[in-house]
Amino acid sequence: MNFSIIAYIIGWILNCEAAIMILPCITAIVYRESQLRAFLITMALCLALGIPLVSRSPKNRFFFIREGFVAVALSWIVLSIMGSLPFLISGTIPNVIDALFETVSGFTTTGASILPAVEPLPRSILFWRSFTHWIGGMGVLVFILAILPMTGGSQMSLMKAESPGPSVSKLMPRVQSTAKILYVIYFCMTILEIIFLLIGHMPLFDALTTAFGTAGTGGFGIKNDSIAGYSTYIQVVVTIFMILFGINFGLYFLLISKKIKQAFALEEVRWYLSIILISIFIITLNIRGLYPSLGEAVNHASFQVGSIITTTGFATTDFNNWNQVSRSILVILMFIGACAGSTGGGIKVSRLIIAVRTVKKELHQYIHPRSVKKVTIDGKPVEHEVVRATNVFLVSYMLIFVFSVLLISFDGHDMITNFTSVAATLNNIGPGLELVGPTGNFGIFSIGAKIVLIFDMLAGRLEIFPLLLLFVPEAWRKF
Repeated sequence: MNFSIIAYIIGWILNCEAAIMILPCITAIVYRESQLRAFLITMALCLALGIPLVSRSPKNRFFFIREGFVAVALSWIVLSIMGSLPFLISGTIPNVIDALFETVSGFTTTGASILPAVEPLPRSILFWRSFTHWIGGMGVLVFILAILPMTGGSQMSLMKAESPGPSVSKLMPRVQSTAKILYVIYFCMTILEIIFLLIGHMPLFDALTTAFGTAGTGGFGIKNDSIAGYSTYIQVVVTIFMILFGINFGLYFLLISKKIKQAFALEEVRWYLSIILISIFIITLNIRGLYPSLGEAVNHASFQVGSIITTTGFATTDFNNWNQVSRSILVILMFIGACAGSTGGGIKVSRLIIAVRTVKKELHQYIHPRSVKKVTIDGKPVEHEVVRATNVFLVSYMLIFVFSVLLISFDGHDMITNFTSVAATLNNIGPGLELVGPTGNFGIFSIGAKIVLIFDMLAGRLEIFPLLLLFVPEAWRKF
């Protein structure tokens, strides 16, 4: 284990966290809020820890997948711990576990909150909550890769550990160039959404925080009713951008590169959009009687389908009151999630395709034992290693899910609340059903249950294995 490079990366993470807190500091100055002191203290602590760690450049910058996974997992834990300090120091969230829950929920783009109401919060704190979504959406390690040159297999190891999906490929020959392109696309799409929101007469502060939540597919709102109080135009804009941020960013790179045919040949995107359209159609038929017009029913169905499948978690209505068919579809969408290589969470559409085609291949083998058939995506065979990793991921996912539901059930809440709480956190969605629905919050759980859900949020965002590797003693040995 190359401990020096891991410490070096964590040092950069701390320094970057101090730098990004400049924006909430500016917000506190603009609105003349006393919370400025909390952010300044946190920045000082981050720099006090970060600068010594990066002051001595490690002699050996060469490391591989094991160090990459451990570095990513530890970086996210440190990022979350330090990010919770403004809540604690300002007294906004005085409980340590609650502050950590809120921060982990922000950085992992989950959007689950322990707060019963957000409108009384200071503007700087609201800005920080939403900004953690934007930082966590693309991944802070991807940003580090864009500015920090490394050698050997280390760059790809970090990107694989942090980027969501069963496989990660380079858009450009150099990983650093790929990271830069991803962040440029991410930044430009965020700016574009802000412009569209401002056209709809949304206040600048609201537009910024809403765009941060949409881009990161997070869902922290600045209103108690989430997006419900805004105009239909704004809701439609948010719906479109949620769906766009749930698409594999490789598609946008192909479009920018004028490889139109290749872009529209991506099967995962076609499946993703098809699932969305079918879900909207069925839910609209089921909820038509709950709303005055067909247009309003379509708007709510589209928004919630887009919000849940991209794991954003915004809401325009209390879908907890919808009928069982509509609620069941939303729960299924929680598990499916968005595309690989997007900012969305969930199992991912690509894994769904691989799983379906693996089952189809096995059935074919029973009928034709001597035949040789490969699982394919986009007309290309999927490597056995990817299929194996997908199967192992699904097994690990189910084990964590089952044990998490069991552990939080000791709190005594109903089965639907427990089930959807784990689904909402492990898939990085935010709201669930019943007590944790759009009008509820996660403050109902005990400290022990919150710790389980914090683990689930981190495991979901980091695709399980980087976090699990921290608990394997052999991973810490020097070889």
